[in-house]
Amino acid sequence: MGIDRVGLAEFLRMRRDVLQPEDVGLPRGQRRRTEGLRREEVAALSHMSADYYARLERGSGPLPSEQMIASIAQGLHLSVDERDHLFRLAGHRPPTRGVESDHVSPGMLRILDRLEDTPAEVVTELGETLRQTALGVALTGDTARLTGPQRSIGFRWFTDPRSRDLYDPRDHAFLARLWVSGLREVMARNGPESRAAELCRILRDESEEFRVLWDRQEIGLRPQDTKRFIHPELGALDLSCQSLIDPGSSQALLVYTAVPGSESHDKLKLLSVLGPQYAP
Repeated sequence: MGIDRVGLAEFLRMRRDVLQPEDVGLPRGQRRRTEGLRREEVAALSHMSADYYARLERGSGPLPSEQMIASIAQGLHLSVDERDHLFRLAGHRPPTRGVESDHVSPGMLRILDRLEDTPAEVVTELGETLRQTALGVALTGDTARLTGPQRSIGFRWFTDPRSRDLYDPRDHAFLARLWVSGLREVMARNGPESRAAELCRILRDESEEFRVLWDRQEIGLRPQDTKRFIHPELGALDLSCQSLIDPGSSQALLVYTAVPGSESHDKLKLLSVLGPQYAP
């Protein structure tokens, strides 16, 4: 399967032209003359250089990797069908669809784009962060950049003791049980060849604590109403976590809020001032 440079360039230009700034959470501005998005805006949304993206639209440049194409698909807020078409034009086989897909739906992205003043993130059912708001990064760190098993908060929990520093020590034992219980549900639902099953096999090899909890056969544990964070700059924050589930992918949009007038509410306001540079 080879790359269709002309088809790829035309499709990228067309999708950029029909996408409006407000569709991706960007201000339109009074002096804007471009009908759709600018090339540099798409490049920024896709986490790549403007020059690299511009060369793709001109039908030149190096062959784009699968990772680059996936980033562009998210930056352009493509549907799954549009994403698959983009992959084929670039000469790649489309990624997996369904519950193990990492592609965030346009609808979910539109909601996330409007949560600029709130910590929020889109996660898979294995606790892999796919997208974050800037305040989400400031609260929990830039976890969307991680790769491999490290992407999963559960994997980090059992293999990297530092990952627990963000959470109140009083909750550590329950959170460990909660994640193992959740992994058991996902593995049973997705089967022995799933990513959940592979994660379980790795953790059984690497973590005695995980093995002990797995052998308890606990199932059905649910998160507590309040998450207690210990931020390195702000200290203790008690936050409610509301979730919106995408039934087509089992991804969840997690939004963290605090009770108005509370100390945690004031700290969230301060978090927006501090910004991602003070993230864990």
